[in-house]
Amino acid sequence: MLKIILPTIMLLPTTLLSPQKFLWTNTTTHSLLIATLSLQWLLPTYYPYKNLTQWTGIDQISSPLLVLSCWLLPLMIMASQNHLQHEPLTRKRIFITTLIMIQPFIILAFSTTELMLFYISFEATLIPTLILITRWGNQPERLSAGIYLLFYTLISSLPLLVTILHLHTQTGTLHLTMLELTHPTFTNSWTNLLSGLALLMAFMVKAPLYGLHLWLPKAHVEAPIAGSMLLAALLLKLGGYGIMRITLLLGPLSSPLHYPFLTLALWGALMTSSICLRQTDLKSLIAYSSVSHMGLVIASSMIQTHWAFSGAMILMISHGLTSSMLFCLANTNYERTHSRILLLTRGLQPLLPLMATWWLLANLANMALPPTTNLMAELTIMIALFNWSSFTIILTGIATLLTASYTLFMLLATQRGTLPTYITSIQNSTTREHILMTLHIIPMLLLILKPELISGAPL
Repeated sequence: MLKIILPTIMLLPTTLLSPQKFLWTNTTTHSLLIATLSLQWLLPTYYPYKNLTQWTGIDQISSPLLVLSCWLLPLMIMASQNHLQHEPLTRKRIFITTLIMIQPFIILAFSTTELMLFYISFEATLIPTLILITRWGNQPERLSAGIYLLFYTLISSLPLLVTILHLHTQTGTLHLTMLELTHPTFTNSWTNLLSGLALLMAFMVKAPLYGLHLWLPKAHVEAPIAGSMLLAALLLKLGGYGIMRITLLLGPLSSPLHYPFLTLALWGALMTSSICLRQTDLKSLIAYSSVSHMGLVIASSMIQTHWAFSGAMILMISHGLTSSMLFCLANTNYERTHSRILLLTRGLQPLLPLMATWWLLANLANMALPPTTNLMAELTIMIALFNWSSFTIILTGIATLLTASYTLFMLLATQRGTLPTYITSIQNSTTREHILMTLHIIPMLLLILKPELISGAPL
């Protein structure tokens, strides 16, 4: 663990002391080295915990998410280069420092074996995100977006803290391995129902469940590109990961607890997909699409079978890469036309043909076309849900149909159609952007060759 966390922390002096000429080079290379070093966590093992120290340990659920979070830091730094071009040096340094500060907290949150430390790091990721949105966002509405994010997260996670303390007084320990041995039994009494609800609620807001998702489109639209990538790829996964951890802990959930969550998640997947069909704002469309994908993750991790868990795991990883790539593409459009409105950025395919190829690939991955891991994940989840109740096939089927239609709508709206008359000259796409897209899509295409790395199989 420390051989990843310490270099990540040492990125801070690297950022603060690098000369202006080498600032981006140094931070990107160093974080890419950390990312390649973290790939060793993916090695499958027969032991339930790898690298077990007193507070941290990596098992099959957390290792793919950890590797994803290490992998995304260099990509975020690369994506932010252009819009920080004209800022003074100190501001660039502060921006990269904010990005790096969030990283140890995310690594801790995914790898901790102790609930209190998990709660602390889960909450600590909020502060740098808030700074990113409210300081480096593009419009004055970023303040209201920051307030939404802050209050949604805080109001939902205070009951979580109380319940964790209550659990500690009941069982005398918060160590996950110990708790899995003791299995705190939640019977159907009111106290236990409410404590189970409080444990799940914080992660439901974070993951976002439909109905508690209103902060997400706001935050995504106002965040700078690195903030959007961070939110979509990592912070939503914190919610899904928390749900998987807590449900494994609680044993079989009481049915009055998981029915509302299941119905809301599946209905929400359907609703947000149909909301996507009438979006005018590109980033908002991608944000709503990630709500519908995470709805599938929530629904499958509620029914707690092996298939459901591995499907949720694969979907979280592939959605992290896909939506991050879509946000990067939306940002390349935004940097050239300074507009996120779909009507104003039509017909870019003849101007940027190579970017159109990336758009096509990202959209096909979002639609869950073979041979992407998204397809494998969605099929696994749908089979698990169908096995649980055959009625769910109606909801998931309509949701898949709507997903395909809004993805094609997004592709046609950005790449096809007549070019608006005011776009007379546009910058070429740079090598940096192509490398960024390649680094997003290569893991997705490679992981389908060996999906058991990310399927969380030996739970």
